[in-house]
Amino acid sequence: MNLFQIEVFIKVVDEGNFTRAGEQLGMTQSGISHNISSLESELGIVLLNRGRNGISLTDSGERIIRNMRNIISEAESIKQETASILGIEKGRIRVGSFSSFSSKMLPRIMSAFRKEFKGIEVEFYEGSYQQITRWVEEGKVDVGFTSLNNSTANLEYISLVNDKFVIILPNNHHLKEFEQINVKDIQGEDFIMPRSGCEISIKTFLKEHDVSPNVQFSVADNQTIIAMVREGLGITIIPELALPDDLQGATVKPLLPEPSREIIVVTRPKKTLPPVVREFINTIKKCTNIL
Repeated sequence: MNLFQIEVFIKVVDEGNFTRAGEQLGMTQSGISHNISSLESELGIVLLNRGRNGISLTDSGERIIRNMRNIISEAESIKQETASILGIEKGRIRVGSFSSFSSKMLPRIMSAFRKEFKGIEVEFYEGSYQQITRWVEEGKVDVGFTSLNNSTANLEYISLVNDKFVIILPNNHHLKEFEQINVKDIQGEDFIMPRSGCEISIKTFLKEHDVSPNVQFSVADNQTIIAMVREGLGITIIPELALPDDLQGATVKPLLPEPSREIIVVTRPKKTLPPVVREFINTIKKCTNIL
């Protein structure tokens, strides 16, 4: 068993099939298959189920993949510590984020980081709050941006910013005349419920104030939600970070009381992180003014 075999195995699992893994690694499908078969033969267990619908982890594979990710993470840490000793800026960071943070805040963080560390390779993964936390726990990503704090013992959390929720109305809506919309005023209003993770906070907020809007649609894509509001299909509540640059045809109003979601960074314990990941976290803190 060698590191390359483990890297191939993890890439196959992450990509979901041999062909895409081969494209990522610059290998043929037969080369990928040979490495996986050799790894299974050396370990004496079957790691992957192979079928018409793709691949999936066997029970043995499920039990062992976290150890495999730890091995790769430790190997990367050794490389980066060595590079640090030699004064060479090399390494890789894997970042997990949700879409609105990726589009509004991550570019500024990456720009600041690249100014100091030009030789660092960065891999991005987008997912839901739950997926991002799980990816950090499993070692698929080094740093995750999320709004879900599970207070898991083997993870560390850093609070970044509070992202306020606002209400979006069609331009001809009767509530548009108010400077600030009281949550009680949306009782019974046709409503479009976001379905990208923040709906948990929105539903909790509405329940706390005993407000029940008339939910017409549940939609994941923020651009689609805004387009539906423009067409008069309902009003909505979304985080400020999710606001598009162009709101023509719709109006943004603050809510009273002012709900918000806490955006956090989640990592594995800091002492286990490679040097370049620790530097990335320092850059995040500088860019969000929490140093």
